[in-house]
Amino acid sequence: MSDATAGEYEWLYQEFTDGAGDTWLCISFVQGILPREVLRRIDVVPGTVGDFGVEAYTADGGTVLIDYGWGTSVDAAPGLLSSGTTMATVFATIKRDNFSLLIEGDLITKFDLYGYSYRHGDIPEHLLADLQELGLDRDDLTENPIPRALAFASSATGVRFWRRHFAQDALTGASDHLQ
Repeated sequence: MSDATAGEYEWLYQEFTDGAGDTWLCISFVQGILPREVLRRIDVVPGTVGDFGVEAYTADGGTVLIDYGWGTSVDAAPGLLSSGTTMATVFATIKRDNFSLLIEGDLITKFDLYGYSYRHGDIPEHLLADLQELGLDRDDLTENPIPRALAFASSATGVRFWRRHFAQDALTGASDHLQ
């Protein structure tokens, strides 16, 4: 497991928040799969335009997929995206938030970012020591867990996403068919 820290992902959180408390973020870390293959798995054609879309970025160790819709690209096809690999998703809006980890299409653990005690999955306590180290193992409404959840997604998948990756061109496509 890599040793990603919350500080490393504060910038990514800031990209998807308005500074006044509204966050709209759906980011998946997909281990060992290139962006073109990630889009193919969810039937997104690169270069298409629609009301909703995704961006697939090359990252160290895999791909980071950013959903600019309602997060449905990940909800519609988690088994497809994690088939043969590991995928972690951080989802946060003003209405709901969660973290999920899938390995080989199986839901290993899923929990609300502010309600860890309500976790579920095949192995809900998977990587518990890492969760504890990042402070994600408690129900805490006073601290922002999003950068910590992004760091956990990175660590759990071995996919590192730096600003330099985000600054590069991504493969983009419409995801309207997943809504």
